[in-house]
Amino acid sequence: MTERLPATIARQVGGRSEISIRLARAADTDALRRLAGLADRRVPAAPILIATSDGDVVAAVSPLTGEVLADPFRATADLVDLLRLRSAQLRAAAA
Repeated sequence: MTERLPATIARQVGGRSEISIRLARAADTDALRRLAGLADRRVPAAPILIATSDGDVVAAVSPLTGEVLADPFRATADLVDLLRLRSAQLRAAAA
């Protein structure tokens, strides 16, 4: 997977054992509320893309507004970059 990513992102995500980028589901509500609480922000309106690292939801982005939620106690800049990249891909596909 890393060979298709921009080199700067690929270097950062290469050390993680498992990353998943997907649309949030109802089952993710508690995890999104937890992230919002940690970041002292509100949960953006759906749709929301989330990033999981080793099974934990650690970052989220609204493809519509660009709002970001991220765990401030974990390194998530690379995952936020991936979420933004995926958001851009989804917007381009919808155009």
